[in-house]
Formats: sequence, C-alpha cells, structure tokens
Amino acid sequence: MNDPIDPPLADEPATEPQADASTGAPPETLEEAQARADNARDQMLRAYADMENLRRRYERELQNATRYGVETLAAELLPVKDSLQEGLKAASTPGIDPATALDKIIEGTRMTLGILDKALAKAGLSEVHPQGEPFNPELHQALSLADAADLPSNHVVHVVQTGYRLHDRLVRPAMVIVSK
Repeated sequence: MNDPIDPPLADEPATEPQADASTGAPPETLEEAQARADNARDQMLRAYADMENLRRRYERELQNATRYGVETLAAELLPVKDSLQEGLKAASTPGIDPATALDKIIEGTRMTLGILDKALAKAGLSEVHPQGEPFNPELHQALSLADAADLPSNHVVHVVQTGYRLHDRLVRPAMVIVSK
C-alpha cells in the first residue's frame, strides 16, 4: 500500500469518482456540467434582455405620459377658449349698443367661468376659500391682521385671493386677512 502522501502509481487502477452522498447519483461529467452552465447562461441572457426591453418600454410610457399627460385637461379647456372668442366677436359687432355689448360680455364671462370651473374640477383642482374659517398655515398665507367683531381671534376675515389644491396637494395657498 502507498503512503498517503505519495501519488498513486501508474500501474494502480485510478479510483472511481465517488457518488454524491446526498442524492446517491454519480457525479456529472464535464460535458454535462458545461451544458448546464451554458443553459444557465442562456437563461440569464434572456432574463437580462427581457428586463432591458421592459425598462425601455417603461421609459417610453413615462415619456408619453409626461408629454401627453395634459391632453385631457387641454380638451376640457378648449371650450373655454371658444367661449372667450365668441364673447369677443359678440362684443365687437359693428353698430351694437355699448350697454348691450357689456351685458353680453358679462353673461359670456359667467358662462365661460362655469365651463372653466367644471374643467378644473374634473382635473382634480379644488378651491381653498376659507372665509370665516380658522387660519390654517398649511393652506393659507396671512397677508395682514384686522379687527373683526363678529369672528374669534385667528379666523379668516377676508380672502384676498382664492387658493387651490390638486387632489391632496396644495398648488397655491389662499391669501387671507386674519382676525386679531
């Protein structure tokens, strides 16, 4: 018998590869291992290509959403523009009485404002008009203080400019005068 340190002699038979203790199957050959590695590499490359295609598609969709995201709002605002143009035509009709022209302009402006309000509400925009409500620094911007006998302290006496929210995000605070 050989010393454990000495290599086996050429005339001694080579020991057979040992079976895998966990499965009892003989170890795989080099060709089988290479085939498995090639298969795994192919699957990895396909997964990478799928991820790249998905990333490109999402980038394209994001770009289109950014570019055309206001399409619905634009379509809702076109009647506002049409109404304003019609109001200008009606008011500038030759030979029209100035009082009648003014009445038409006022009526047209009211109707146009109604169309605009509906379009903005449809887009998720709502007014912040806190007349008589407690002052809220998250929604209101105080311009000054005023005496108000009919309101308690720190309440909105007058709204100078209406504020707006887009869904739950403040777009513009309401400019207000607050009671002392």
